[in-house]
Amino acid sequence: MHGEYKVPGGKLVVVDVEVEDGVLRHVRVAGDFFLEPDEALDAVDRALEGAPSDTDAAGLAARIEAALPAGTVMYGLTPEGVGIAVRRALARATDWTDYDWQLIHEGPQAPALHMALDEVLTAEVAAGRRPPTLRVWEWGAPAVIIGSFQSLRNEVDPRGAARHGIEVVRRISGGGAMFVEPGNTITYSLSVPESLVQGLSFQDSYAYLDDWVLGSLAEMGIRAWYQPLNDIATDQGKIAGAAQKRLVGPGGGPGAVLHHVTMSYDIDADKMVEVLRIGREKLSDKGTGSARKRVDPLRRQTGLAREAVIDRMIESFRARYGLSRGEVTDAELARATELARTKFADPGWTARVP
Repeated sequence: MHGEYKVPGGKLVVVDVEVEDGVLRHVRVAGDFFLEPDEALDAVDRALEGAPSDTDAAGLAARIEAALPAGTVMYGLTPEGVGIAVRRALARATDWTDYDWQLIHEGPQAPALHMALDEVLTAEVAAGRRPPTLRVWEWGAPAVIIGSFQSLRNEVDPRGAARHGIEVVRRISGGGAMFVEPGNTITYSLSVPESLVQGLSFQDSYAYLDDWVLGSLAEMGIRAWYQPLNDIATDQGKIAGAAQKRLVGPGGGPGAVLHHVTMSYDIDADKMVEVLRIGREKLSDKGTGSARKRVDPLRRQTGLAREAVIDRMIESFRARYGLSRGEVTDAELARATELARTKFADPGWTARVP
């Protein structure tokens, strides 16, 4: 069995392993990491040899740490990363480059339709009728998007939303509220087969699916990192928030993961705090004193037009994994349009948690 895992902000770890009588055998760890002294690599292999095959990533990491020679130094590698690579091998996880990725980047669309497209396209990936897809959104109207489990009245000031013409929609994923205006945010979705995140914990899957965009930001001169559970941050503040939803496949078979991210390009923070009920306690637990600091915009950090940032992100993804241009099919659009009408534009759904 073969497993690969790129340590967030680090290097690729590759594991080849067999299972005999319920334990790991013939373990070989490799990769483009740096490790001193040389004999530390043999120690890693020996630590994993004979481990019960149901040992979780943390347990495998503990075995490695206990076996490393004194003074071992790892660059781009962690014991946890090796453990995750082993678990991915045992789960027969797939890799980004195993797929023919498709890009969807179409014109502005209504907020409710965006919510529906996420659900429909991810369901199509789960059913095997659509390849893994990167979809970049263009917003047809300003909106607040609340998480699946958030209280509508606790998150949104209805008078502020009405005053500024802000539509409120509820998405299918968890997480917090997002304030968006056309031209002021960058939003994208990844609809991926469940096998891509096999062997990863829920938290690790966020870091794994965000890693490509961290690399893209680095190419634009921004040092960004994944901040558990679902934020992308820089030394100047938070710039993005992610959310996920897992959909089962037909007949309860292997499904797909929806991972979507909204990035702050040039947020009107004063308007945002009139629409969202962002209290002092919520801001203080993020280590910030004002909403304006909390949503530090990409425009100031990159000096690039929004369209240029998007183009660079797309090209970075294409260079890593390959990416061909696609579109929402007529059948997908018809289903999404109906779902937007019957679910995401329905006040009953929006207020399902009052």
